[in-house]
Amino acid sequence: MPADPNGPSRDKPGTSPANRSLERGIEILRAFRPGSDRLGNGELADRTGLSRATVSRLTQTLVGMGMLQQEPLRKGYRLAPAVLSLAHAMRSGSTILQVAAPLMRALAESRRINVGLAAPDRDEMVYLESIRYSRRVAFRTVLSGQRVPMELTSLGRAYLATTSTARRRALYEVFRARRGRQWPALQADIERAVECVRESGFCAASWQPEVVALASPIVVGETCYSLNVSVSTVEGMDCVVATYALPLLELREAIASALLQRADA
Repeated sequence: MPADPNGPSRDKPGTSPANRSLERGIEILRAFRPGSDRLGNGELADRTGLSRATVSRLTQTLVGMGMLQQEPLRKGYRLAPAVLSLAHAMRSGSTILQVAAPLMRALAESRRINVGLAAPDRDEMVYLESIRYSRRVAFRTVLSGQRVPMELTSLGRAYLATTSTARRRALYEVFRARRGRQWPALQADIERAVECVRESGFCAASWQPEVVALASPIVVGETCYSLNVSVSTVEGMDCVVATYALPLLELREAIASALLQRADA
């Protein structure tokens, strides 16, 4: 497993045992992904790098706290309904979603395109909202909470353009370990995208067949979000950029302006 630049601070000086236990418990919850809905202690130990004894202690605590459900017959655990309630609380309390979602939907409906908003989580991007109106049928459904690779997507590359050099280098090490021989060419693509964001305010990527996406960063305080538009198309990237770059940038400015007005109210 590649090093995680934002991994738990298990051995940081001054970190209390209580804090380490909390961090490790969160690592257990993070191990659950779509397609991995039931995990045993051994699988959780492999995914988190924690000892089996530590995992066993933490899973029992998380069951007692209502964050995990145990399946004794299958010797595994699932996320409990309480986790979903946390996600709902996050979405309903998010200022940027309250402001951005109606504007995103208006653009998606008027242009018959897909519009998404995502935030970084370690070395991935997590969709906060995804409104799908592309004219062509796509074989991929994107939902809130879904993760996509930071290094491959326009969303991730738009975010990388806003990060410090040190942060970007740390992430590059994760990407290098994950992509192997593909990394030199991929790094060149990312650097071009970063430069495009700095010069034009957006970047474009096509990491899935016949899908082209454009993304632009929105910085709100200390948090950077990425806004994107995408279409399922056989047209080239240049054509998509010429058609949708301006609507994307106008949407970004409309969201930023609305956020500023709310802050001043």
